[in-house]
Amino acid sequence: MMTTPIWTPSEARLRDSEIMRFNAFVNARAGTALASGAALRDWSVANRADFWSAIWDFFGVIGDKGEAPWITGEGMLGERFFPGASLNFAENLLGLARPADDDIPALVFRGEDKARMSWSWGELVAQVSKMQQALAKAGVGEGDRVAGLLPNRPESVAAMLAVVSLGAVWSSASPDFGTRAVLDRFAQIAPKLLITTDGYWYNGKRIGIAEKLAEVRAGLTSVEQVVVIDYLGEAEAVAATLPGGISWDGFTAGEVVAPLRFTRVPFDHPLYILFSSGTTGAPKCIVHRSGGVLLQHLKEHALHGDLKPGDRLFYFTTLGWMMWNWLMSGLARGATLMLFDGSPFAPGPGVLWDFAAEERFSQFGTSAKYIDTLRKSGFEPKAEHDLSALRTVFSTGSPLLVHGFEFIYDAVKRDVHLASISGGTDIVSCFVGGDPTAPVWAGEIQGGGFGMPVDVWSAPDTPAPPGEKGELVCTAAFPSMPLGFWGDEDGSRYRSAYFELFEGIWCQGDYAERTEHGGYVIHGRSDATLNPGGVRIGTAEIYAEVEKFPELRESVVIGVDSDGDQRVVLFVVMAAGQNLTGALIARIKAAIRAGSSPRHVPAEILEVADIPRTKSGKISELAVKDVVHGRKVKNVGALDNPQALDGFPALSGG
Repeated sequence: MMTTPIWTPSEARLRDSEIMRFNAFVNARAGTALASGAALRDWSVANRADFWSAIWDFFGVIGDKGEAPWITGEGMLGERFFPGASLNFAENLLGLARPADDDIPALVFRGEDKARMSWSWGELVAQVSKMQQALAKAGVGEGDRVAGLLPNRPESVAAMLAVVSLGAVWSSASPDFGTRAVLDRFAQIAPKLLITTDGYWYNGKRIGIAEKLAEVRAGLTSVEQVVVIDYLGEAEAVAATLPGGISWDGFTAGEVVAPLRFTRVPFDHPLYILFSSGTTGAPKCIVHRSGGVLLQHLKEHALHGDLKPGDRLFYFTTLGWMMWNWLMSGLARGATLMLFDGSPFAPGPGVLWDFAAEERFSQFGTSAKYIDTLRKSGFEPKAEHDLSALRTVFSTGSPLLVHGFEFIYDAVKRDVHLASISGGTDIVSCFVGGDPTAPVWAGEIQGGGFGMPVDVWSAPDTPAPPGEKGELVCTAAFPSMPLGFWGDEDGSRYRSAYFELFEGIWCQGDYAERTEHGGYVIHGRSDATLNPGGVRIGTAEIYAEVEKFPELRESVVIGVDSDGDQRVVLFVVMAAGQNLTGALIARIKAAIRAGSSPRHVPAEILEVADIPRTKSGKISELAVKDVVHGRKVKNVGALDNPQALDGFPALSGG
């Protein structure tokens, strides 16, 4: 057990933090004496309406706040935030903290080592203006859905802003999604317009998608026009093959830059439709609120992430992951967004760090998987790069284990705030995350989200004490709770997804524990936990030991049903030139026994060629469980590499 934190903020960092600025604002208006993130968390949970009202006022949200009370109704499913408010999300992103100098970069883009682009704030606004006018002429208006099958390019940002400026609803996916996966998502929401690209680059390869677009277009009967962005130099040609097809340049050609017009909508007006991974069936279409997303992201960026005007915010993401939507909201803080499209290891492991050093990132966000892969590669960013501007590293997507924390502080930068965060597409934000005013303990997420009463329950109304595992819950409503699922008219699917286990309480489906430091450890998804001998254990403890072995490249662990019990089976992918010998198996089992417990020790350790992952890079333990138990995998299209499943044997009942 760690006896000292791995990082502690300096006095200067504490003094200059956005949390302390916000605390001073609250203290002046509420007569409180908040002096830390921990104090703010306690006050914000006890005074939710006052807290969210202060968020609106402190950041100067553009719109009509309406009249108090700021929260009406009862219970998690009945409460409503700012019921009299009206606002426009794009107006806030483009106007809330926009620099006075329009020449300051708003977006800086890299497409592996193949493409570079930068748009100033003035250029971004001009592009949004032209796109806004073209969309309006195409009949896009309040409540219409527009789908983007797009790479993480500047045009994608302009398209989203233009769509939501009109009160329309934005939904997106990445162009590497297969045809079936795209249709499983977009066909459910009947988009009026599809915005896409002629292709993309990945791992040094030029990948055209004309054939896929033809299939997608045929399957989306609601689409009236397809707008094609030029990435590979083939936009005009690709657009000509599609019914209603037109290039981006052609779509906006007749428009002259004019002052932006914003359709203000109620706080709960639909903004985004995001999709669940779809590994347990058809992807759920999760509808998010305009005001809720704005307030939640302002809070997370500024207070949890210490994002300031003029900062340079990067997150390695695609448009198929909620972190792209999260990244976009950095514009509301006056930050420059750093966009990357492609493989983070092409042409080599330094590609993202070259970008970070050249453009002086202040925040670097990525997945825990990327951090671990970088660690195993032997590459040390600080040895070759000037990272003096870097203040914060974000990690999410899966639990960041202790050695991941150690790698960041050893190989990236000693004085950096490492904010491990966890939430979900369900809330397009986080339940638990960083606190730049508090120490970082290796392997722990620092605390619950401000204004969100997060806890760990072992049974209804029964908080688990620190050190004991249970379900991660939130016990009161918060603004970024989704409106519901598209097409779920009676709300039954929505209630079933989050409120069935503990009636009326949001249960996130994460197996977690609180720590003695007030932090959290996520041990994996609840539906992927193991139950050998009737004792529930998390997968993260096993991964923590397995990932210490350089002989192993990847692993996945599941519970296999056997004679009314479960046995733990570990599948491993070997590193280049390594073999799974009996001696290595014995060493792995001994390490798991010593580092976790005898119950965590796998009954079998088997070699496979690859591990299935979702499009956002998460290991799909459920897909492996289905294959091993002889069940049909419910949505193969949700996997990035479905062929990996072919290497898993049927084991159930053995």
